[in-house]
Amino acid sequence: MSTTPSNIDIEKAIRDAAVAPASASNDAGSVSQHSLKDMIELDRYLASKAAVKTKSRGLRVQKIISPGST
Repeated sequence: MSTTPSNIDIEKAIRDAAVAPASASNDAGSVSQHSLKDMIELDRYLASKAAVKTKSRGLRVQKIISPGST
């Protein structure tokens, strides 16, 4: 049995970490969010992983035959 986490577990951990605050403190509560730049990079990363999983992977290969040639 493999002890390495699956890609789904890793993606879930990344998403959970992005939703959680970047830092927090106690006694009157101070919370800071992740930077917008980091959130945009995370969105691009997850979108690229989803695009790789698709069947066509964003490319379409076709053979083009000119109607005038025989």
